[in-house]
Amino acid sequence: MYIPKQFKISDRAEARAFIQANSFGQLISTVDGRLFSSHIPFLLDETRESLLCHVARANPQWKEIEKQEILVTLQGPHDYISPSWYESAGVPTWNYQAVHVYGSARIIDNPSDLKALVESLTEAHEALRPDPWQSEFKPQLLNAIVGIEIEIEELQCKYKLSQNRSAQERERITEALLAEDSAPLSRAMKKL
Repeated sequence: MYIPKQFKISDRAEARAFIQANSFGQLISTVDGRLFSSHIPFLLDETRESLLCHVARANPQWKEIEKQEILVTLQGPHDYISPSWYESAGVPTWNYQAVHVYGSARIIDNPSDLKALVESLTEAHEALRPDPWQSEFKPQLLNAIVGIEIEIEELQCKYKLSQNRSAQERERITEALLAEDSAPLSRAMKKL
């Protein structure tokens, strides 16, 4: 990912927090020599410095994934930025937050490890619900998926949030975003 220095986030703790808050992304690798992407949720394992996920056993992506460098892309809030919000000359642009993870993958096919992975993913998302569902997976359902652990070898984090504009313009942009119902991006800009 191209990251101009004013948009680069080098703090690994910030990148990890971003991954946990924006865990749905794309698993990108090649299948039969062609780029292939699966849109799936990921779970960050901070102790092992890895991402965990699973795909359907019918998905061909898992069959070749151990032999190649893979890319996971995760995206946060994003929106169009109008030059009408600037005080000085500018061009239309897009503000966004993104993390790219490069790594190598290993397949998780052991039934007990696969069950633990699915339970961890489920618990992470059910914990946010007022009445969490208690996992009860039948073995035949687990046979229909394949787990993947991605060892994080490189982590890139980019927050393009108008850091190249004046403080006054940034304030105008955050207010305009709020008025246009883009509160998550407005909050991200104010936090930075």
